[in-house]
Amino acid sequence: MHMHKERLFTKNFLVVFTIDFLLALVYFTLMVTVAQYAVDEFHATTSQAGLVTGIFVLGITVGRFVVGSIIDNFGHKKILFIGIIFYIVATLLYFSINNLPFLLFLRFLHGISLGFTSTATATLVAKILPENRRGEGIGIYSLALIISNAIGPFLGLFLINNASFNVMFICCLIFGFISLFLSFFLSVPPQQVAKEKNTGIKEGNVSKFIDLNVLPISIMILIVGFAYSTIPAFISFFANELQLMDVAGFFFIVYAVVIILSRPIMGRLFDRRGANLVIYPSLLIFAIGMFLLSQVNVTWTFLLAGVLLGFGYGNFLSTGQTLAVKLTPPNRIGIATSTYLIFLNLGFGLGPYLAGFLIPYTGYRGLFITLGCIILACLILYYFIYGKKEITKGAVTTISFDKNGM
Repeated sequence: MHMHKERLFTKNFLVVFTIDFLLALVYFTLMVTVAQYAVDEFHATTSQAGLVTGIFVLGITVGRFVVGSIIDNFGHKKILFIGIIFYIVATLLYFSINNLPFLLFLRFLHGISLGFTSTATATLVAKILPENRRGEGIGIYSLALIISNAIGPFLGLFLINNASFNVMFICCLIFGFISLFLSFFLSVPPQQVAKEKNTGIKEGNVSKFIDLNVLPISIMILIVGFAYSTIPAFISFFANELQLMDVAGFFFIVYAVVIILSRPIMGRLFDRRGANLVIYPSLLIFAIGMFLLSQVNVTWTFLLAGVLLGFGYGNFLSTGQTLAVKLTPPNRIGIATSTYLIFLNLGFGLGPYLAGFLIPYTGYRGLFITLGCIILACLILYYFIYGKKEITKGAVTTISFDKNGM
């Protein structure tokens, strides 16, 4: 019985992992093609096409904000099921788009549905995993996003170049229906849901949407996500400036490979030795990667920067999420996860927009140096908000303040 509880790759884990992968695959498939769709079908301007892509992230943030306030009381499986239905309906509506305003509205709704499903899957996986292997488990689970990030853009571009936008929408619809089918095989212990339903939230209106226990680490992921978001937004422009466009695609391949190889190892390290041993080196390596990126002139340094950024940012992202779960009581895991992801999305939404104002003054090199300095400052911030409070005794890690924050 004890061995069964320690397993990571349970039926529930594999179902949640696959659902998250398929829905994220739809997101990344459309992310690289929907702007082109807006231009080809509705003669959108460049800024309008960018808005068609970006408004999806706003929808995700709204969806996570709403669902975070109800998920622990309503039940995780129900929220996931409703979210997938919503997701399928939104995907179906792509076939009936006849103008740009409707496309924008649909992208916003589609984003809300992903906010529902991704918060539900992230919360479910935190509940499903054994507590003493949660860091390792979330590290493995988060690979669903990394793999879909590698396959989705390739699939989208392949389909619109070799078939049509409608064929692409059909594929996205199929992924949605497979996810719905898989959701029927997900089993959440009834007593777990009942406990969550009967748990009253008495801390006030703010705590229905934001978990104050995880606010400090969430502010950190906002800053770190802000820094990282400038890379996918501007790396192609930077590579073009350096005449390295022929290797720009490989940048994200090495980035993804490093995350896939390192996350399970760093997750186990978190479980056995605590967050400090993962987060301090992750932030330091992330900063070094930014500084190296700012000095790139040749292919090998460009790809090495991708390696460092994958290790640094990739491991901070999953470790921060695990830490958010650790800092909150079991009945608040849904709100804690939602809080963390909301702040991550805010960072991703603000990053490219604000960086766009800096680039005319700093250039891309100056931008990456500035962001590297901000990441170094996060090392100090982390020390004060969590690092100095963590006490490690052998393989057991505790927090020197009340985890419930009450």
